[in-house]
Amino acid sequence: MTGRFRLFCAGVLLLLATASMEGTLRAMPPVERMTLSNQMVLLASGEPSLPFVTLQLLIDAGSRRDAAGEEGAAYLTAKALLLGTARRGEKAINEELDFLGASLHSSPGRDYATFTLRVLKKDLERGLDLFLEVLTQPAFPQEEVKREVQKTLAALQAAEDRPDDVAEKAFQENLFLRGPYRHPVEGTRKTISSLTRETVERFYRKHYHPNRSILAVAGDITAGEVKTLLASRFEKWPRGAVAEAPGENVFARGPKTVKIDRKLSQATILLGHEGISRDNPDFYALTVMNYILGGGGFSSRLMEEIRNKKGLAYSVYSFFDPGKLPGSFQVALQTKNVSAREAVVIAREQMKRIQQEPVSEKEIEGARKYLIGSFPM
Repeated sequence: MTGRFRLFCAGVLLLLATASMEGTLRAMPPVERMTLSNQMVLLASGEPSLPFVTLQLLIDAGSRRDAAGEEGAAYLTAKALLLGTARRGEKAINEELDFLGASLHSSPGRDYATFTLRVLKKDLERGLDLFLEVLTQPAFPQEEVKREVQKTLAALQAAEDRPDDVAEKAFQENLFLRGPYRHPVEGTRKTISSLTRETVERFYRKHYHPNRSILAVAGDITAGEVKTLLASRFEKWPRGAVAEAPGENVFARGPKTVKIDRKLSQATILLGHEGISRDNPDFYALTVMNYILGGGGFSSRLMEEIRNKKGLAYSVYSFFDPGKLPGSFQVALQTKNVSAREAVVIAREQMKRIQQEPVSEKEIEGARKYLIGSFPM
Protein backbone atom coordinates (compact mmCIF):
# COMPACT_ATOMS: atom_id res chain seq x y z
CA MET A 1 0.00 0.00 0.00
CA THR A 2 1.13 3.60 -0.56
CA GLY A 3 0.83 6.72 1.53
CA ARG A 4 -0.29 6.74 5.09
CA PHE A 5 -2.67 4.21 6.48
CA ARG A 6 -5.07 5.20 9.23
CA LEU A 7 -7.32 2.89 11.18
CA PHE A 8 -9.93 3.89 13.69
CA CYS A 9 -11.68 1.41 15.94
CA ALA A 10 -14.48 3.28 17.67
CA GLY A 11 -15.72 0.72 20.10
CA VAL A 12 -16.02 -0.45 23.65
CA LEU A 13 -13.54 0.91 26.17
CA LEU A 14 -10.86 -1.52 27.26
CA LEU A 15 -11.72 -3.34 30.46
CA LEU A 16 -9.25 -4.06 33.19
CA ALA A 17 -9.76 -5.70 36.53
CA THR A 18 -8.61 -3.25 39.17
CA ALA A 19 -5.38 -4.36 40.76
CA SER A 20 -4.61 -3.47 44.36
CA MET A 21 -2.15 -0.60 44.38
CA GLU A 22 0.10 -1.50 47.24
CA GLY A 23 3.22 0.40 47.98
CA THR A 24 4.19 3.56 49.74
CA LEU A 25 3.97 6.95 48.04
CA ARG A 26 6.47 9.63 48.90
CA ALA A 27 4.95 12.29 51.10
CA MET A 28 3.99 15.47 49.26
CA PRO A 29 4.62 18.83 50.92
CA PRO A 30 1.44 20.05 52.63
CA VAL A 31 -0.92 22.02 50.40
CA GLU A 32 -3.07 24.78 51.84
CA ARG A 33 -6.38 25.41 50.08
CA MET A 34 -8.45 28.54 50.42
CA THR A 35 -11.32 30.12 48.51
CA LEU A 36 -11.09 33.87 48.13
CA SER A 37 -14.03 36.24 48.45
CA ASN A 38 -14.36 36.35 44.63
CA GLN A 39 -14.54 32.50 44.60
CA MET A 40 -11.07 31.98 43.16
CA VAL A 41 -9.52 28.77 44.50
CA LEU A 42 -5.97 29.22 45.81
CA LEU A 43 -3.62 26.29 46.46
CA ALA A 44 -0.27 26.92 48.14
CA SER A 45 2.68 24.72 49.04
CA GLY A 46 5.81 26.21 50.59
CA GLU A 47 9.30 24.90 49.90
CA PRO A 48 11.91 27.24 51.43
CA SER A 49 14.84 25.39 49.86
CA LEU A 50 13.88 26.85 46.48
CA PRO A 51 15.05 30.40 45.63
CA PHE A 52 12.01 31.16 43.49
CA VAL A 53 8.23 31.05 43.48
CA THR A 54 6.12 29.51 40.72
CA LEU A 55 2.50 30.45 40.13
CA GLN A 56 0.21 28.58 37.76
CA LEU A 57 -3.25 29.91 37.01
CA LEU A 58 -5.83 27.67 35.34
CA ILE A 59 -8.87 29.43 33.89
CA ASP A 60 -11.92 27.63 32.52
CA ALA A 61 -11.31 29.25 29.15
CA GLY A 62 -9.98 26.44 26.99
CA SER A 63 -10.96 25.63 23.43
CA ARG A 64 -14.07 23.74 24.58
CA ARG A 65 -15.46 27.25 25.20
CA ASP A 66 -15.04 28.29 21.55
CA ALA A 67 -18.27 29.37 19.89
CA ALA A 68 -19.30 27.69 16.64
CA GLY A 69 -17.48 29.36 13.76
CA GLU A 70 -14.96 30.95 16.13
CA GLU A 71 -12.80 27.90 16.79
CA GLY A 72 -9.38 29.16 17.87
CA ALA A 73 -10.72 32.12 19.87
CA ALA A 74 -9.63 30.58 23.19
CA TYR A 75 -6.15 29.94 21.80
CA LEU A 76 -5.78 33.44 20.35
CA THR A 77 -7.07 35.11 23.52
CA ALA A 78 -4.56 33.31 25.76
CA LYS A 79 -1.73 34.31 23.44
CA ALA A 80 -2.98 37.90 23.04
CA LEU A 81 -3.00 38.55 26.79
CA LEU A 82 0.80 38.76 26.67
CA LEU A 83 0.83 41.28 23.82
CA GLY A 84 0.22 44.40 25.89
CA THR A 85 -1.74 46.00 28.71
CA ALA A 86 -3.34 49.38 29.30
CA ARG A 87 -0.01 50.58 30.77
CA ARG A 88 2.68 48.92 28.67
CA GLY A 89 3.22 47.14 25.39
CA GLU A 90 4.65 43.70 24.64
CA LYS A 91 8.22 45.01 24.54
CA ALA A 92 7.89 46.65 27.95
CA ILE A 93 6.41 43.46 29.43
CA ASN A 94 9.33 41.42 28.13
CA GLU A 95 11.84 43.98 29.36
CA GLU A 96 10.34 43.83 32.85
CA LEU A 97 10.50 40.03 32.82
CA ASP A 98 14.13 40.12 31.65
CA PHE A 99 15.05 42.63 34.36
CA LEU A 100 13.51 40.38 37.03
CA GLY A 101 14.98 37.21 35.57
CA ALA A 102 11.41 35.93 35.50
CA SER A 103 9.34 34.00 32.95
CA LEU A 104 5.67 34.29 32.04
CA HIS A 105 3.99 31.93 29.60
CA SER A 106 0.49 31.14 28.40
CA SER A 107 -0.58 27.64 27.39
CA PRO A 108 -4.04 27.31 25.82
CA GLY A 109 -5.59 23.85 26.08
CA ARG A 110 -8.91 22.10 25.55
CA ASP A 111 -10.24 22.66 29.07
CA TYR A 112 -8.14 25.46 30.51
CA ALA A 113 -6.03 28.42 29.58
CA THR A 114 -2.91 28.14 31.75
CA PHE A 115 -0.62 31.01 32.73
CA THR A 116 2.67 30.29 34.51
CA LEU A 117 4.89 32.82 36.26
CA ARG A 118 8.27 31.94 37.77
CA VAL A 119 10.05 34.69 39.68
CA LEU A 120 12.78 34.96 42.29
CA LYS A 121 11.50 35.31 45.85
CA LYS A 122 13.06 38.75 46.25
CA ASP A 123 11.10 40.01 43.22
CA LEU A 124 7.81 38.31 44.06
CA GLU A 125 5.76 41.45 44.68
CA ARG A 126 6.89 43.08 41.45
CA GLY A 127 6.27 39.86 39.54
CA LEU A 128 2.78 39.53 41.04
CA ASP A 129 1.89 43.05 40.00
CA LEU A 130 2.93 42.34 36.41
CA PHE A 131 1.07 39.01 36.42
CA LEU A 132 -2.17 40.64 37.54
CA GLU A 133 -1.74 43.53 35.12
CA VAL A 134 -1.47 41.12 32.21
CA LEU A 135 -4.48 39.11 33.37
CA THR A 136 -6.83 41.93 34.30
CA GLN A 137 -5.82 44.89 32.10
CA PRO A 138 -5.18 43.49 28.61
CA ALA A 139 -5.20 45.98 25.75
CA PHE A 140 -5.35 43.46 22.86
CA PRO A 141 -3.54 45.87 20.50
CA GLN A 142 -4.95 45.59 16.99
CA GLU A 143 -1.73 45.12 15.03
CA GLU A 144 -0.26 42.65 17.50
CA VAL A 145 -3.45 40.56 17.43
CA LYS A 146 -3.31 40.51 13.62
CA ARG A 147 0.31 39.42 13.81
CA GLU A 148 -0.62 36.58 16.19
CA VAL A 149 -3.34 35.47 13.75
CA GLN A 150 -0.78 35.33 10.93
CA LYS A 151 1.65 33.46 13.17
CA THR A 152 -1.03 30.89 13.99
CA LEU A 153 -1.98 30.53 10.32
CA ALA A 154 1.67 29.84 9.45
CA ALA A 155 1.83 27.17 12.16
CA LEU A 156 -1.36 25.54 10.89
CA GLN A 157 0.01 25.59 7.34
CA ALA A 158 3.26 23.95 8.49
CA ALA A 159 1.29 21.28 10.37
CA GLU A 160 -0.34 20.21 7.11
CA ASP A 161 3.07 18.97 5.94
CA ARG A 162 3.72 16.88 9.06
CA PRO A 163 2.29 13.34 8.83
CA ASP A 164 1.65 12.98 12.56
CA ASP A 165 -0.27 16.28 12.73
CA VAL A 166 -2.36 15.44 9.66
CA ALA A 167 -3.11 12.02 11.12
CA GLU A 168 -4.11 13.42 14.52
CA LYS A 169 -6.41 16.02 12.99
CA ALA A 170 -8.16 13.41 10.85
CA PHE A 171 -8.39 11.06 13.83
CA GLN A 172 -10.18 13.65 15.97
CA GLU A 173 -12.55 14.64 13.18
CA ASN A 174 -13.59 11.02 12.62
CA LEU A 175 -13.74 9.91 16.25
CA PHE A 176 -15.71 12.92 17.47
CA LEU A 177 -18.90 13.38 15.48
CA ARG A 178 -19.50 16.62 17.34
CA GLY A 179 -18.60 18.24 20.62
CA PRO A 180 -16.02 20.62 22.11
CA TYR A 181 -13.04 18.28 21.61
CA ARG A 182 -13.61 17.78 17.89
CA HIS A 183 -11.72 20.84 16.66
CA PRO A 184 -8.01 21.59 17.22
CA VAL A 185 -7.18 23.95 20.08
CA GLU A 186 -5.64 26.34 17.55
CA GLY A 187 -8.78 26.28 15.40
CA THR A 188 -8.62 25.85 11.64
CA ARG A 189 -7.20 28.06 8.91
CA LYS A 190 -10.74 29.09 8.00
CA THR A 191 -11.87 30.00 11.50
CA ILE A 192 -8.64 31.59 12.73
CA SER A 193 -8.61 33.84 9.64
CA SER A 194 -11.98 35.28 10.66
CA LEU A 195 -11.00 36.17 14.22
CA THR A 196 -10.48 39.80 15.14
CA ARG A 197 -9.53 41.92 18.11
CA GLU A 198 -13.24 42.21 18.89
CA THR A 199 -13.59 38.41 18.94
CA VAL A 200 -10.71 38.14 21.39
CA GLU A 201 -12.04 40.88 23.67
CA ARG A 202 -15.52 39.33 23.67
CA PHE A 203 -14.11 35.91 24.58
CA TYR A 204 -12.01 37.45 27.35
CA ARG A 205 -14.91 39.35 28.91
CA LYS A 206 -17.10 36.25 28.88
CA HIS A 207 -14.68 33.67 30.25
CA TYR A 208 -11.83 35.30 32.19
CA HIS A 209 -13.07 35.56 35.75
CA PRO A 210 -11.62 34.56 39.14
CA ASN A 211 -14.58 32.35 40.04
CA ARG A 212 -13.65 30.20 37.04
CA SER A 213 -10.00 29.98 38.07
CA ILE A 214 -7.60 27.96 40.20
CA LEU A 215 -4.28 29.49 41.26
CA ALA A 216 -1.52 27.17 42.49
CA VAL A 217 1.64 28.57 44.04
CA ALA A 218 4.73 26.69 45.15
CA GLY A 219 8.25 27.58 46.26
CA ASP A 220 9.81 29.88 48.81
CA ILE A 221 6.63 31.35 50.25
CA THR A 222 4.99 31.09 53.67
CA ALA A 223 1.32 30.76 54.56
CA GLY A 224 1.35 34.33 55.83
CA GLU A 225 2.82 35.64 52.57
CA VAL A 226 0.20 33.75 50.59
CA LYS A 227 -2.48 35.75 52.41
CA THR A 228 -0.74 39.12 52.48
CA LEU A 229 0.82 39.07 48.99
CA LEU A 230 -1.41 36.83 46.88
CA ALA A 231 -4.87 36.76 48.41
CA SER A 232 -4.93 40.52 48.96
CA ARG A 233 -4.09 41.15 45.31
CA PHE A 234 -6.22 38.53 43.58
CA GLU A 235 -9.32 39.33 45.65
CA LYS A 236 -9.49 42.68 43.83
CA TRP A 237 -10.24 40.83 40.58
CA PRO A 238 -14.06 41.07 40.27
CA ARG A 239 -15.96 37.84 39.81
CA GLY A 240 -18.14 37.11 36.80
CA ALA A 241 -21.16 35.04 35.88
CA VAL A 242 -21.20 31.32 36.59
CA ALA A 243 -19.91 29.35 33.60
CA GLU A 244 -22.40 27.50 31.46
CA ALA A 245 -21.89 23.78 31.03
CA PRO A 246 -20.20 23.04 27.68
CA GLY A 247 -21.69 20.58 25.23
CA GLU A 248 -20.92 16.86 25.42
CA ASN A 249 -18.69 14.95 23.05
CA VAL A 250 -20.52 12.57 20.70
CA PHE A 251 -18.38 9.67 19.51
CA ALA A 252 -18.52 7.61 16.33
CA ARG A 253 -19.75 4.05 16.81
CA GLY A 254 -18.52 1.00 14.97
CA PRO A 255 -15.17 0.41 13.23
CA LYS A 256 -13.99 2.81 10.55
CA THR A 257 -10.87 2.94 8.40
CA VAL A 258 -9.57 6.21 6.96
CA LYS A 259 -6.67 6.32 4.49
CA ILE A 260 -4.84 9.48 3.49
CA ASP A 261 -2.51 9.09 0.50
CA ARG A 262 0.45 11.47 0.51
CA LYS A 263 2.86 9.36 -1.57
CA LEU A 264 5.23 8.86 1.36
CA SER A 265 7.46 5.87 2.05
CA GLN A 266 6.33 5.59 5.68
CA ALA A 267 2.85 4.99 7.04
CA THR A 268 1.68 6.88 10.11
CA ILE A 269 -0.85 4.70 11.91
CA LEU A 270 -3.29 5.61 14.66
CA LEU A 271 -5.76 3.16 16.13
CA GLY A 272 -8.19 4.33 18.74
CA HIS A 273 -11.61 4.75 20.23
CA GLU A 274 -13.54 6.59 22.91
CA GLY A 275 -11.57 7.11 26.09
CA ILE A 276 -12.35 8.44 29.54
CA SER A 277 -12.59 11.68 31.47
CA ARG A 278 -10.01 12.46 34.17
CA ASP A 279 -12.52 11.83 36.96
CA ASN A 280 -13.36 8.32 35.76
CA PRO A 281 -13.17 5.94 38.76
CA ASP A 282 -11.08 3.51 36.67
CA PHE A 283 -8.46 6.16 35.79
CA TYR A 284 -5.64 4.61 37.82
CA ALA A 285 -6.45 1.03 36.81
CA LEU A 286 -6.44 2.12 33.17
CA THR A 287 -3.16 3.96 33.70
CA VAL A 288 -1.58 0.70 34.86
CA MET A 289 -3.18 -1.17 31.96
CA ASN A 290 -1.89 1.35 29.44
CA TYR A 291 1.64 1.17 30.84
CA ILE A 292 1.61 -2.57 30.25
CA LEU A 293 0.08 -2.32 26.79
CA GLY A 294 1.99 0.56 25.23
CA GLY A 295 2.77 3.35 27.68
CA GLY A 296 5.79 1.69 29.27
CA GLY A 297 8.33 2.28 26.53
CA PHE A 298 10.64 -0.68 25.92
CA SER A 299 8.88 -2.71 28.62
CA SER A 300 5.46 -2.50 26.95
CA ARG A 301 3.79 -5.33 25.05
CA LEU A 302 3.36 -3.29 21.88
CA MET A 303 7.06 -2.39 21.80
CA GLU A 304 8.05 -6.00 22.45
CA GLU A 305 5.80 -7.46 19.75
CA ILE A 306 6.02 -4.83 17.02
CA ARG A 307 9.58 -3.50 17.39
CA ASN A 308 11.66 -6.05 19.27
CA LYS A 309 10.25 -9.26 17.76
CA LYS A 310 9.17 -8.09 14.30
CA GLY A 311 11.29 -4.98 13.68
CA LEU A 312 8.30 -3.23 12.11
CA ALA A 313 8.59 0.14 13.85
CA TYR A 314 11.17 2.19 15.70
CA SER A 315 8.57 3.50 18.12
CA VAL A 316 5.08 2.39 19.09
CA TYR A 317 3.07 3.55 22.07
CA SER A 318 -0.44 3.94 23.47
CA PHE A 319 -2.07 6.56 25.64
CA PHE A 320 -5.31 7.90 27.06
CA ASP A 321 -6.06 11.58 26.52
CA PRO A 322 -8.54 12.37 29.31
CA GLY A 323 -9.93 15.79 30.10
CA LYS A 324 -12.88 17.31 31.89
CA LEU A 325 -14.84 15.39 29.26
CA PRO A 326 -14.04 11.95 27.83
CA GLY A 327 -11.24 12.09 25.29
CA SER A 328 -9.63 9.42 23.16
CA PHE A 329 -7.53 6.30 23.56
CA GLN A 330 -4.85 5.85 20.90
CA VAL A 331 -2.15 3.49 19.69
CA ALA A 332 0.38 5.29 17.49
CA LEU A 333 3.26 4.06 15.33
CA GLN A 334 5.12 4.65 12.10
CA THR A 335 6.27 1.86 9.80
CA LYS A 336 7.13 1.16 6.18
CA ASN A 337 4.10 1.13 3.89
CA VAL A 338 4.60 -2.56 3.11
CA SER A 339 4.52 -3.38 6.84
CA ALA A 340 1.48 -1.29 7.75
CA ARG A 341 -1.13 -4.03 7.58
CA GLU A 342 0.97 -6.48 9.61
CA ALA A 343 1.65 -3.84 12.28
CA VAL A 344 -2.06 -3.06 12.57
CA VAL A 345 -2.93 -6.73 12.96
CA ILE A 346 -0.41 -7.14 15.79
CA ALA A 347 -1.56 -3.97 17.54
CA ARG A 348 -5.19 -5.10 17.44
CA GLU A 349 -4.21 -8.54 18.70
CA GLN A 350 -2.47 -6.98 21.70
CA MET A 351 -5.45 -4.72 22.43
CA LYS A 352 -7.75 -7.74 22.34
CA ARG A 353 -5.38 -9.81 24.45
CA ILE A 354 -5.25 -7.30 27.30
CA GLN A 355 -9.05 -7.13 27.23
CA GLN A 356 -9.50 -10.87 27.50
CA GLU A 357 -6.53 -12.27 29.42
CA PRO A 358 -5.39 -11.40 32.96
CA VAL A 359 -2.07 -9.58 33.05
CA SER A 360 0.79 -11.13 35.00
CA GLU A 361 1.77 -10.12 38.52
CA LYS A 362 5.22 -9.26 37.18
CA GLU A 363 3.76 -6.78 34.69
CA ILE A 364 1.52 -5.20 37.32
CA GLU A 365 4.39 -4.85 39.76
CA GLY A 366 6.65 -3.29 37.11
CA ALA A 367 3.97 -0.80 36.13
CA ARG A 368 3.17 0.00 39.74
CA LYS A 369 6.79 0.67 40.69
CA TYR A 370 7.37 2.92 37.71
CA LEU A 371 4.18 4.92 38.16
CA ILE A 372 4.67 5.38 41.91
CA GLY A 373 8.24 6.49 41.26
CA SER A 374 7.03 9.07 38.75
CA PHE A 375 5.09 11.02 41.39
CA PRO A 376 6.75 14.24 42.63
CA MET A 377 8.88 13.96 45.75
